[in-house]
Amino acid sequence: MISVTKLLFAREYFGDQLRYTSHAHSMKNGAAEGIGPVVVWNSTRTCNLKCQHCYMNSDSQRYSGELSTSEAKKFIDDLAEFKVPVLLFSGGEPLIRPDVFELLEYAQSKNIRPTLSTNGTLITRDVAQRIKDLGVGYVGISLDGIGAVNDHFRGVEGSYQRAMEGIENCVAAGQRVGLRFTINRHNFLELDKIFDFIEEKKINRVCFYHLVYSGRGSSVEDVSPAESRQAMDIIIRRTKDFENRGLEKEILTVDNHCDGVYLYLKEGSPQILEFIKRNGGNRSGIAFAEVDPFGNVHPDQFTQHHTFGNVRDRKFGEIWTDLSNPILRGLKDRKKLLKGRCARCRFLDCCNGNFRARAEARTGDFWESDPACYLTDEEIFE
Repeated sequence: MISVTKLLFAREYFGDQLRYTSHAHSMKNGAAEGIGPVVVWNSTRTCNLKCQHCYMNSDSQRYSGELSTSEAKKFIDDLAEFKVPVLLFSGGEPLIRPDVFELLEYAQSKNIRPTLSTNGTLITRDVAQRIKDLGVGYVGISLDGIGAVNDHFRGVEGSYQRAMEGIENCVAAGQRVGLRFTINRHNFLELDKIFDFIEEKKINRVCFYHLVYSGRGSSVEDVSPAESRQAMDIIIRRTKDFENRGLEKEILTVDNHCDGVYLYLKEGSPQILEFIKRNGGNRSGIAFAEVDPFGNVHPDQFTQHHTFGNVRDRKFGEIWTDLSNPILRGLKDRKKLLKGRCARCRFLDCCNGNFRARAEARTGDFWESDPACYLTDEEIFE
């Protein structure tokens, strides 16, 4: 995750203390000294939408074998013991779980910051107030365009209107809320409209995700390198515009760490270079983990075909520090394993080879170069 706001203006938000501490890049089992990784828990595979780019292949059916309430609480206990700072409840659609509020409250009681990733369509005024009252740190609502563009990607007519109402209900309740937007070939020109939208709706935060070729996302057409650069130029320009007009918004990009390098090359600021070196690039398997609805532990939500253990059988911390699995062991010290352009890149300390799931999806080799790197050979080779 790249905080464009942090890199440009050194403004501090909650996540920055995990991303840009001075020793973050040297961690092996967590986000910072003395704490574990940020964990995303896909708490259910069931969803009321059918998004084209869903890495979970979620749909409206019910799935047997998902963690029960008692099993989920035991899992949260184990996360607390391992000093996990943030638990992101995701799905499917997490608000479909009947016990989701009970589990959000339980995580909070264990000093884990609960956050919520949702499509927003189920957030009524009452739900928004309940989320706020439970102390949920942040609600991320997925939106992939304005109006019919979003409905096309979400697979259900009217999903845009319902998501917009969910956003408005969070804002009205005083709940910190942001947008999650996945950039692809068919919507990247919507970026200016998204910036207009978050200003109009008084939204605090927006995360622009780069497409990862996983689940149904494998069949969605990605942007070209030139379009990636164009998208970043829009994001940088609009972030600066917000700052110049005194509008405090947190702008982030996710799942492509060459964004930070591109920003440094474009701005030439030593401060940017220092921040991205501190961060160290992609930290799946280190500072970020995913647990699926059935308790299986993975390096991130897009790499669910590599499993390290199950929280029903062993504590999360034991799984996360067990180096017997070659993928997990490799992720914790991956630079010597990387191939191609990644292995020779002068910014490897800032990117860490980017996203392994994309490399494996396109080449069949987990350690090959990430095909979504849009930097030129002239930019990355000395």
